[in-house]
Amino acid sequence: MTSKAATADQPTLGPLPAWDLGDLYPGMESAELKADLDRAERAAKAFHQGHAGRLDALLQGDGGDALAAAIAEYERIDEVLSRVMSYAGLVYSGNMADPAIGKFYQGAQERVNAISTHLVFFTLEINRLDERALQDGIGRSKALERYAPWLRDVRLFREHQLSDEVERLLHEKHVVGRSAWNRLFDETIAGLRFPVGGQDLTCAEALNKLSDRDGAVRREAAQTIGRVLGDNVRLFALVTNTLAKDKEIEDSWRNYPTPVSARNLSNRVEDGVVRALHEAVRDAYPTLSHRYYRLKAGWFGQDHLDYWDRNAPLPDDADRSIPWAEARDIVLGAYGRFSGELADLGRRFFDNAWIDAAVRPGKAPGAFAHPTVPSAHPYLLVNYQGKTRDVMTLAHELGHGVHQILAGRQGHLLSDTPLTLAETASVFGEMLTFQSLLAAETDPKRRRIMLASKVEDMLNTVVRQIAFFDFETRIHTERREGELTPERLGEIWMAVQTESLGPALRFDADYRHFWSYIPHFIHSPFYVYAYAFGDCLVNSLYAVYQDSERGFAEKYLRMLAAGGTLRHKELLAPFGLDAGDPAFWQKGLRVIGGFIDELEATG
Repeated sequence: MTSKAATADQPTLGPLPAWDLGDLYPGMESAELKADLDRAERAAKAFHQGHAGRLDALLQGDGGDALAAAIAEYERIDEVLSRVMSYAGLVYSGNMADPAIGKFYQGAQERVNAISTHLVFFTLEINRLDERALQDGIGRSKALERYAPWLRDVRLFREHQLSDEVERLLHEKHVVGRSAWNRLFDETIAGLRFPVGGQDLTCAEALNKLSDRDGAVRREAAQTIGRVLGDNVRLFALVTNTLAKDKEIEDSWRNYPTPVSARNLSNRVEDGVVRALHEAVRDAYPTLSHRYYRLKAGWFGQDHLDYWDRNAPLPDDADRSIPWAEARDIVLGAYGRFSGELADLGRRFFDNAWIDAAVRPGKAPGAFAHPTVPSAHPYLLVNYQGKTRDVMTLAHELGHGVHQILAGRQGHLLSDTPLTLAETASVFGEMLTFQSLLAAETDPKRRRIMLASKVEDMLNTVVRQIAFFDFETRIHTERREGELTPERLGEIWMAVQTESLGPALRFDADYRHFWSYIPHFIHSPFYVYAYAFGDCLVNSLYAVYQDSERGFAEKYLRMLAAGGTLRHKELLAPFGLDAGDPAFWQKGLRVIGGFIDELEATG
């Protein structure tokens, strides 16, 4: 897992990079990792002994400097613990099927959880500080003023905070509660095999077959995925029901009015903004997804499109395999035409061993960018298989990576970006890559294929994710009345998919189980609307870029570098955009509609 050697499982792709986690720790049993944990434990105990019950006195004592010093010490300890868990999580993502790695990951979680229990008091006491006294301290102390955005965000949760004893109990039980159920889901998915074409494929490999050129392969893959998931659906239903009930109990204790309220608060986004996004996308289903899939069915000479053909290449699309080196050049070239600094930051991921690209058994499916900690650097995981969509995924995750580097300059506590804005750089990276390729294409047929592919990506990012959001909302709402059977979960899934994708799509019974492989439902309830938020935001942002003359790239990089210090209103104001305005979402959705208009015009 820490080797810098590249792999080439598919000769047409060329050497694929493997990440080197040695920049975090030399190995799972390394002396450096053990020493960090021991030092963090001693520091956390000393921090608790020195500061518990004394934050009021620290704030009043010397104009806020003493409280700022305590926050800085808290930050140092928390960054060490985050470094350990980043390393453990990345090792685990590389091979979830290895029992030794699973044991290491669980052990790291338990040790870090035990150490961080000594720190729980700190944010609880911060939330009990008098608001006027805190603002006075921030005004008097430059050191404390630096942490003002972090204090602002911590104190958002004041009215939902429980007693110190209950908060500590919830913290300590996390490793045998939600975290344990997440691990069960991950290891189950990683261990499943899907027989397609005489091969036993991983989940990522089987899902990739849904964009194969051969319709028979797509059909076999889809039906196999549905069958294998169906064979395991009772377990997935148990995990889903348990986690939904767990969330309901905690939400009730914390007095969150709706299942999504906690997510909105953590995203620093108002409920009304999320409602406006949700309603705008749902209202646009007929003019976006319904219209596009009806058009695509016609390209295939049919009135209806089987669900396994939803992401199929167009009939005249060669969809050649793109080697890794070419994918790198495509993405970095697009980044460079926008900003040399952006490209230079992105190039660091390829010049160093910061990306894990090959598909292999046990590896986490999908893709992600992990920021780790500011004293190190981010890592990217992709499952690269040479498709155009894989190039766009690379552009997406690299956008996350450069954003995380820029935001990391704010320091550990201030670098964290709300999920809604965390998707901005990634989707913007995709848009830069797509527009660069589109501008260079002169052949009308190829241009049509590229537009269709982009529309499908945007529908997957906007329409599909809002449908996922609806699915989660219905699950968490109904779960309050009792456990949902696998059959009921399938019914809800089919209802939201039919509504969102439209009458041109044709489903069979196997598709009822496709909800069960989606990790966001398990790991991050209601995360999914952040993708739609990011896509619509980027569409509006890109329109400003196209109309601007100079200075846009500089403003854009400053926005990314702000990390978690500013809210979405402050970040978007320099571009003349306001996510609180319902017209904002309509503007973003019109970009997708415009692409579909062009496709209809070309037949």
